[in-house]
Amino acid sequence: MTSEELSFFVYGTLRPGAYNHDRFLLGRTAAEEDAVLPGALLHDGPGYPFVVPGDGRVTGTLLTAAPGAYGELLGVLDRLELPADYERTAREVLRVRDGAAVRAWVYLAAPGAPLGPPIPGGDWFRRRPRPARGGPRTP
Repeated sequence: MTSEELSFFVYGTLRPGAYNHDRFLLGRTAAEEDAVLPGALLHDGPGYPFVVPGDGRVTGTLLTAAPGAYGELLGVLDRLELPADYERTAREVLRVRDGAAVRAWVYLAAPGAPLGPPIPGGDWFRRRPRPARGGPRTP
């Protein structure tokens, strides 16, 4: 893994307006911008989504850490995501406002993650409503 301070691409319960955003991110980000992850597919999971490489794109948010908060933000997200179901990897994401490619950390589904069906359109917020089935986790 690289030691450079990259932004983070989140696509599920950590997006602004979702139930984990304020719980884990409040006060730790300086900027939150709409973005898309090309070359990826979004899958439903047990109450939170997963991204896998594929022929599609995923809608999400590009987070930039607040000044002096990068290490804390990285630690919080790694503790939340890495214990079992995700792997952190650097990928190119596209900012919606200007189409610029930005290198960012993305938490992809780890081997053996409990993938559900694909979410058409790649947007967790636009999926067909489903009852919550798991803990409050995810990118």
